[in-house]
Amino acid sequence: MTGQAPSSGRFEAGEHILPVRVYYEDTDFTGVVYHAGYLRFFERGRTEFLRAAGVDHRTLLELPDPCAFTVTKLTIQYRRPARVDDALDVRTVYRRLRGVRMEISQRLTRDMELLAEAEVEVICITPQGRPRRPPPELLDRIRPLLAEAGS
Repeated sequence: MTGQAPSSGRFEAGEHILPVRVYYEDTDFTGVVYHAGYLRFFERGRTEFLRAAGVDHRTLLELPDPCAFTVTKLTIQYRRPARVDDALDVRTVYRRLRGVRMEISQRLTRDMELLAEAEVEVICITPQGRPRRPPPELLDRIRPLLAEAGS
């Protein structure tokens, strides 16, 4: 018997939505999500956006000209606390692709209430850490999903 694959979320009106649950390990001693916990939720949202688009990190690393991503800029604004056992949605929009850079907007919501929002810049890199343009296999999957036309 094989296990059911975890959900990669879904796309709605150009936005990727990933349901997540707050576990005890995500919180501080008061049951509130510790500030760094939001980074993990946002990272999962970006990763599952790519997976739902047909791109996974392992495949990118196995290409003849492999690549990965690294965050170069991150701004988070915390609005309301998330708490243990909350059911949340990580909402991700890949906005723009310029050269080696991707600009991504993310929101964390609970029943459509905004808890936190992030603006993220990632760059595509070689396994040695040098910037490089994303491979065509990635571009072909992401371009139709970008928020800004002509990116």
